[in-house]
Amino acid sequence: MNEVDWDDLKLFYHVAAEGGLAGASMLTGISPPTIGRRMLALERTMGRTLFIRSQQGYRLAPDGQILMEHVQTLRKTVADITQWHGDAFALPIVSIAGDIWLSGFVAENTAALRHAGDAFRLCCKRWLPEDDLTFRRGTVALFAAPPKSGNFAVRRTADVAYCAYRAIAADTSDDLPWISIGTEVALSEVEKWVFRHREGQIHTWTNAPELLPKLIAGGAGRGVLPAYLGDSMPALMREGELIEDLTHPIWLAVNDDDRQRPEVRTTLDRLAVLLKRNEALFSGNQPRFPAARVVSRAAE
Repeated sequence: MNEVDWDDLKLFYHVAAEGGLAGASMLTGISPPTIGRRMLALERTMGRTLFIRSQQGYRLAPDGQILMEHVQTLRKTVADITQWHGDAFALPIVSIAGDIWLSGFVAENTAALRHAGDAFRLCCKRWLPEDDLTFRRGTVALFAAPPKSGNFAVRRTADVAYCAYRAIAADTSDDLPWISIGTEVALSEVEKWVFRHREGQIHTWTNAPELLPKLIAGGAGRGVLPAYLGDSMPALMREGELIEDLTHPIWLAVNDDDRQRPEVRTTLDRLAVLLKRNEALFSGNQPRFPAARVVSRAAE
């Protein structure tokens, strides 16, 4: 049995709906003789008479009426699929942007930020130096300090603490060198701290900050990490107390024109709840591993 071409079925629908070849030609741009030949070929393929032809035009034969019902069902199904496909791209996007560490925390907790059935899509991004929230619509940004200017809605959330970490398996002597973020990419006070305070003891550095925890865990030396990240890694241990000068709040900021958009408001509220729920973790007062063992010689 020959397979029926969907394009021929669409053409059949136009001929039946218009009652002839001329009307179908106007809709499709295909010449009437070509349409006539294709309808004859469709009848041969299906082994059924689909039209009653006359000088008045094309009228559906009984089998043609049955086929018309099937084609109408197919057209509705195709339209539903097209709508369903289009909905995926019609849903609004909410972006959450932060530094490399907070972006990682957000990525690990997206289930708390977007629920099944939510009518929006979620994008997790790293906030780059050239980014400007003024021109970032639909974005919830996480900052270490509130924006100094601009029409933004701002909310203060949990405080983030920082500490020096070393690998548990590393040498516990005072001679363990330091690992620094490369000065060419260091932007925040946290990223610059080791270079400013331990420059002479830096033996390893990286211009890819996401590698820092791996370098520390690999025994390359000690480095500074957010407490919520360092305490979550079983291979690491704190060296000394929290570095108080680096503690800062997390500020949530959105373009004020966006904050009443339902999807932005929902994401903002859920993010605030998530950060509040993990307040002790961010502040360094709730290590995830009992191993948040501490070597007493802090980053003095």
